[in-house]
Amino acid sequence: MTDTAPHAPGGDVPLSRTPLHAAHVRHEGKMVPFAGYEMPVQYPTGIRAEHAAVREAAGLFDVSHMGEFVVSGPDALALIQKVTVNDASKVEVGQAQYSAMVKPDGGVIDDLIIYRYPDRWMMVVNAANHAKDWAWVNEHADGLDVDLADHSDDVALLALQGPNARDILRSLASTDAADGIDGIGYYRFAEGEVAGVPATISATGYTGEDGFELYIPLGGGAGGDGMAGPARAIAVWDALMEAGAGHEPGHGLVPAGLGARDTLRLEVGYALYGNDLDESHSPLESALGWITKLDKGEFVGRDALAAQKEAGVERRLVGMKLTERGIPRPGYPVLIDGAPAGVVTSGTMSPSLGEGIALGYVPASHAKAGSELAVDIRGKAIPAVVQRPPFYTEGSIRR
Repeated sequence: MTDTAPHAPGGDVPLSRTPLHAAHVRHEGKMVPFAGYEMPVQYPTGIRAEHAAVREAAGLFDVSHMGEFVVSGPDALALIQKVTVNDASKVEVGQAQYSAMVKPDGGVIDDLIIYRYPDRWMMVVNAANHAKDWAWVNEHADGLDVDLADHSDDVALLALQGPNARDILRSLASTDAADGIDGIGYYRFAEGEVAGVPATISATGYTGEDGFELYIPLGGGAGGDGMAGPARAIAVWDALMEAGAGHEPGHGLVPAGLGARDTLRLEVGYALYGNDLDESHSPLESALGWITKLDKGEFVGRDALAAQKEAGVERRLVGMKLTERGIPRPGYPVLIDGAPAGVVTSGTMSPSLGEGIALGYVPASHAKAGSELAVDIRGKAIPAVVQRPPFYTEGSIRR
């Protein structure tokens, strides 16, 4: 459920606000336009401090701008199989799956996460792609016996991430899963309550750390919390912050914004749609071949992807690490033997490693780990080497 914010600077399209907007203002978040929403990019402690907190303790993110589509009916699985590249038939009840939707020519429309409930499926899509994704799914539902519902405005989504996340959530969550939240494995989920508020509790995230994403329905329903709308989301946020504050000084829970979310995801090589993924590149080019199941049966884009796999891709999305001091920024040219051969799609100075890291597309001939490249940073060629992500390998999710 959203309300309208003031117009974005220099534009005439009003921004939406998430149900947690009041909490961000209370925490003095610096609000910026993002994917049509007014979102916190950072809090007074700064991006580096928020990044470090997630790596060392825990951070709490608002990702309520994401879209949620619910698919039910006899042909629900058939629709999901038709519009996604992964094999959803392998997904068990209580399991999530990373996937993508592609055009007939193989270009990536969006990457997404699919959840299988006992009686329905949920597709979680990127906020910037919400309208086109909804239109795409509806177009391909024609002729199938399915019910589609867009719940994006009726769900708040919080991401509790970091090595302390499980300890913090354990004191507030109840679920029917065996062993409570400790029984929810990676890319698994359960329905339950957090701080007395109904929630889907999902062991997923975008940081490389242990943690959970909490889907909070904003309408009425079971739970007896007596709340609805933004009050539900803020109640969960406040309860988590209070529980997290109980950890030793310097290791408690902090609110974290888009800036830290970006540096955290880049350190572990997670792609961002609009930067690293787009309709001009296929999943085979975008390092998503591992989720592209050409043998699952027909789906939109399969023929084009099969032909591309047989012919071999000409370019690939790779990780790059600078071997000299510098900060690779999106849009900077990637050089091979001094000549432009690609472009940085995401790049930063890694807060955890103190090194310049990036993702970008390069010719397949130079996509192997160890290949030598350079990045043109303001007219200076800074040497780089191809490195397979993750760049940061100490995340608690790997442990």
